[in-house]
Amino acid sequence: MDDINLHYRFLNWRRRIREIREVRAVRYKERLKRMLRDGDMLRYHGNSDEVGCFVAARPLSKRNHYFEVTIVDTGVRGMIAVGLVPQLYKLDHQPGWLPQSVAFHADDGKLYNGNTVGQQFGPKCCRGDRIGCGISFESDEGQLTVFFTKNSKEVGSVEIPASPEGLYPAVGMHSLGEEVLLDLNAEWGMEEDDGQMIVDSHEEDWSRLHDIKVTGVLLEYVGKGKSIVDVGLAQARRPLNTRFHYFELEITDAGEKCYIALGLARRDYPKNRHPGWSRGSIAYHADDGKLFQGSGVGDAFGPRCFEGDIMGCGIMFPRDYVADAADDFDDWELDVFPKPCEVQNDLYANNEEEEEEGEEEEEGDNVQGRKVTVFFTRNGKVVGRREVGLPVGGFYPTIGMMSTGEKVRVDLHPLSG
Repeated sequence: MDDINLHYRFLNWRRRIREIREVRAVRYKERLKRMLRDGDMLRYHGNSDEVGCFVAARPLSKRNHYFEVTIVDTGVRGMIAVGLVPQLYKLDHQPGWLPQSVAFHADDGKLYNGNTVGQQFGPKCCRGDRIGCGISFESDEGQLTVFFTKNSKEVGSVEIPASPEGLYPAVGMHSLGEEVLLDLNAEWGMEEDDGQMIVDSHEEDWSRLHDIKVTGVLLEYVGKGKSIVDVGLAQARRPLNTRFHYFELEITDAGEKCYIALGLARRDYPKNRHPGWSRGSIAYHADDGKLFQGSGVGDAFGPRCFEGDIMGCGIMFPRDYVADAADDFDDWELDVFPKPCEVQNDLYANNEEEEEEGEEEEEGDNVQGRKVTVFFTRNGKVVGRREVGLPVGGFYPTIGMMSTGEKVRVDLHPLSG
């Protein structure tokens, strides 16, 4: 009798195990439509009129909270989306289009958060770029922070309502030839070495902000953008020196006119003047490729720059150059030179003409006789160089913008680490 009971218990156990496996097979089964999967490769398999979508088998969790997608081929239009969706998401919609989904779209750099209308969020992505998506569980109760990365640098984040069923990694495609490499086990963690410190920089890196909004390493023009007096200016807190002699910006959004200027200026440079327009400054302008050196009239210098281009500026110091007392301190204690205690972020200019006239009268006291060579780059290649007089206190990295929608990503120490 005991043997019979044991036998029935064994059969019930086997049946229960089979049922559990069947439930898990349904619950943890990836879903895809108009896509082909070959190992970790995903390829679009449609006619470009219909969306293809992949949804992973398991949701993100505290243990596995991040995944990445590398763009192998952008195909015809590069309409690739990376994000998070509910398990039973409709596979004929791009991630981010429907409620309870969020995604970063490679073709336009926009964030789609439960809506077919996206918001400007980050740079466009192309072949070879690596897009990441993850969840931070440190938000308020009932909320999740979803963040996105591009090539190991955070693009931005958004808070969304937490879902009891979890959110699943998803990839959308919408044109012939699109292909990506999927890594559902990618890891994300910010290293705290010198090369990564810029990722966490905020307003403390800038001593002057006029009509410029700072979000991490992203600078966004927030001025009126209607005339030449509507310049937005960002000036770094520290001048270039022999240790940190070069900086870069990437144009993430050219805005209406791409009136973006990258250069160097004296510490007290007028806040509503483009770098290069007034004395004590020099700058390379993206919209026309001209070099402006203390004048409102530029000289032909290099190619124009567009969205996605990286512009750089640096100083070649003479071998016998002797730094000022503050130039080579590790922390660059700028108390040697008077500076405001807090960031200046003036939204409206007052009496600019009088301010500039007063500053230009003092120009003779601002520039020393010693010369340095200032050089500019575009996408890693030197465009040209100029020999200029170094102002007292040094040359400060300075960025100007002047049309609606302009955004740049700045790296003040690209050669460190």
